[in-house]
Amino acid sequence: MVSKFELLARAGYVARGIVFVLVAGLALFSSFGSRPETRSALDTLLSQPLGRVWLTLIGMGLLGFVAWRLAQSVANADNHENDAKGLAIRATLFASAVIYIGLAAYAFSRTLNLDYGGHGSGEKGLAAWALAQPFGIYLAGAIGLAFLLGGGITVHKGLSRHFERYLSVSGRRPLLLLCIYGLVSRGIIFLIIGVLFCYAALTVDPDKAGSMADALNWIRRLPFGAIIYLAVALGLASFGLYNFVEARYRIIRSPDVGAIRSKMPAGL
Repeated sequence: MVSKFELLARAGYVARGIVFVLVAGLALFSSFGSRPETRSALDTLLSQPLGRVWLTLIGMGLLGFVAWRLAQSVANADNHENDAKGLAIRATLFASAVIYIGLAAYAFSRTLNLDYGGHGSGEKGLAAWALAQPFGIYLAGAIGLAFLLGGGITVHKGLSRHFERYLSVSGRRPLLLLCIYGLVSRGIIFLIIGVLFCYAALTVDPDKAGSMADALNWIRRLPFGAIIYLAVALGLASFGLYNFVEARYRIIRSPDVGAIRSKMPAGL
């Protein structure tokens, strides 16, 4: 019998998949001068018929994804080893939860016509906040390194097919190729964002921090950039579809709440 938590987690993967398919669609079918941000993708959805309904459902789905990410990171639902590698993976998953809390908040703010409290890309806002803190250069650099770590883990996850440990897709070669392509493309974007973030820390300039759109624009300026841009944008679409695959085939273990409580200090 499927638990309520499992349904919540699978709905979260669907919501994240929709967001990335929308971002890829903006990158592929808009002019190359467009800004294919996750927020602009949600704004595009809001302008469609029943846009507020769809955006509310996506926001609720993203909260389900946040709950699953917290189960993976805090409760170690995937049973990672308590070594450096396992802790690094869990830290990356926790950072993902924080990011999607912000994206869910943005979705709900748009449906309610509220001021989200900021403008521009989320990455530049994050860089501005980090650099304003004590030891801000080091904090911004650490965030950049976290993006680099997340990108490297994502690329390795795709190329090594490590994701098969958690997906029941053996024998389905088209799905395997889709997952590899999507993960590697997403990892490359993370790596570029990490480099731009570290550069923002070195120059003490939050405007140097890169978003997904900045990473894609940087790719487009490379030799044969238009071809590479198209390949990566299609990869982001594949990553969106990869989330649909996870929604269907991901092995999801509900966290052991009793075990977590037993490790907490008395009185909490």
